[in-house]
Amino acid sequence: MNDTTNKLTQADTVCHIVRSEILDGTLLPGAKLNIKALEARIGVSLGAIREALSRLSAEGMVVAEARRGYRVATVSKEELLDLTKTRVEIESLCLAQAMQYGDVEWESRIVAAVHRMERLQDTSDAVEPRSTLPWNEAHAEFHEALVSACRSEWLLRLRLLLYRQSERYRLLSVPLGTDHRDVRQEHQILVDAVLRRDEKAALEQLEVHFFATTKIILRSPLLAEADTDR
Repeated sequence: MNDTTNKLTQADTVCHIVRSEILDGTLLPGAKLNIKALEARIGVSLGAIREALSRLSAEGMVVAEARRGYRVATVSKEELLDLTKTRVEIESLCLAQAMQYGDVEWESRIVAAVHRMERLQDTSDAVEPRSTLPWNEAHAEFHEALVSACRSEWLLRLRLLLYRQSERYRLLSVPLGTDHRDVRQEHQILVDAVLRRDEKAALEQLEVHFFATTKIILRSPLLAEADTDR
C-alpha cells in the first residue's frame, strides 16, 4: 500500500516538474527527454518517470516515439489555431454555466483574482511581468476563477487540458512585442461583462481576448522554425 502511494506521489512530482519546464521554456518543443537523466536529476524511481511521461503524453505535452523514448511535443501554427478555436468553444461553455450558477462567493473570487494579478503587474521588477512565475500563477487563477462555478466536471477537465496547452504557446509570445495591447483592459472588460451576467458580451470578449494572444504568438520564431522543419 505504501509503495503504491509513494509511486503515485513520485509520478505526480515528476509530472509537475517536467510540465513546468515545458511551460516555462526550459524544455523546448521537440527536445528529447532522457529517462535516465530525469531519474538522476529528480531523484525518483524509473517507474515513476515512465508513469509521469505517460500521463504527460496523454495531456499532449510530450510525445512517445517507438523505440526512441519521449520528446517534448512540437508546435505549429495549424495546431495553435485549432487549439484556440477549441479552447474558445469549451471555455465559453464553462463560462456560460458559471454565470448561470455563480453566487456572491464566485464573484468575490473573481474580484480577488483580478486584484492579485494587477498588483503583481504593478509591483513586478521584471521588464515584462508575464515572464514571472507569480504573475503566471495569478493569471491562471484568474481564468480558473471565472469558470469556477461551472458544474460540469468533464467540461472543467477539458478546459484545464486546453489551458495548459495554450500556456505552452502563450509563453512563446512573452519575448515578442504586444502591438501596444492593453491586457489589463481586456481582462477588465471581460470581468465587467461576467459580473453583470451579460453572457453575450462576456463570450464575445473571451474570444477577442484569446485570439489577441494567438495573433501575437503566430509571430514566434519557434513557430516559423517548426514550419520550416516540416
